[in-house]
Amino acid sequence: MVPEDRLDEIAARFEFIEAKMASGAEAGEIARLAKEYSDLRPVVAEIVAWKRVRAEIAEAGAMLKDPEMRALAEEELPLLRDRLAEYEQSLRLSLLPRDAADSRSAMVEIRPGTGGEEAALFAGDLLRMYQRHAERRGWRFEIVSLQESELGGVREAVAHVEGAGVFARLKYESGVHRVQRVPETESGGRIHTSAATVAVLPEAEEGEVDIPAGDIRIDTMRASGAGGQHVNTTDSAVRITHLPTGIVVTSSEKSQHRNREIAMQVLRARLYDLERQRAADERAADRRAQVGSGDRSERIRTYNFPQGRMTDHRINLTLYRLDQIMQGDLDEVIDALTADDQARKLAEMGV
Repeated sequence: MVPEDRLDEIAARFEFIEAKMASGAEAGEIARLAKEYSDLRPVVAEIVAWKRVRAEIAEAGAMLKDPEMRALAEEELPLLRDRLAEYEQSLRLSLLPRDAADSRSAMVEIRPGTGGEEAALFAGDLLRMYQRHAERRGWRFEIVSLQESELGGVREAVAHVEGAGVFARLKYESGVHRVQRVPETESGGRIHTSAATVAVLPEAEEGEVDIPAGDIRIDTMRASGAGGQHVNTTDSAVRITHLPTGIVVTSSEKSQHRNREIAMQVLRARLYDLERQRAADERAADRRAQVGSGDRSERIRTYNFPQGRMTDHRINLTLYRLDQIMQGDLDEVIDALTADDQARKLAEMGV
């Protein structure tokens, strides 16, 4: 059952905000109230619809006593009960605690793990997979930093993915991705196992994360390409070290000014994510039990190319359509992870 007292609280809060905005709040408060009003509006609409269906069920129940209306009531009741169940499930989900970062864009960092050059090639495959997925979703995908290996793999890649609800969808991708396949460099046809690490960080807005000038050290150096060959002769690459945490961010594009912007953007995202993780650790003793924990040391998925199989180990989901997945068709996987995460949270709340 849906807790009616909680629904009444939401409806009352919505009416209060509506009245407050109509009476004229201060400029700074208006923006905050407008955001909350926008978030509550669809929930309140579902509450109204849920109450209407319950009233219709009561009316149909009363019609059962009328011989002339009984057949019509018996026909309508199952449909109304199904509709009520749909509204109740939707309302349960709306009661779940909201992650304030879900609506944000994200920074996606990809690095090869164990496996040498094959791991770097797989990291490149993952980068293209997310790029294609972003295109499918209508998101803007910008590679802001890319270091390639000698064979065209990826030593490190950072991408900015911009769009509505990007982090809510991609946050489940953080972790170790393992690949099993015959490498291009393998002449004997043996299957190798290698890995790459993905980190998805919610984008932090400028001014949201305070980074005093004294907390960072900025070094410039010559940008270099695969194999250490210099791609230009100016000191354009930028490395920023955050002294309190030891976090190091580099950017090696052609423009030093742009590199500073990129490096600071990534640093803000990492510091914002660090604070989020610290807060989550305080709320939950074992974050690894949560699907969306973002634990980058956890092996989350295996891509087995000989069998055309992808397995997500967190929810024991196996799909035999690896080709489509590598082409960016990730919706079925992400939808399953989202549903599992929601089910866990609903069970914890007891609703």
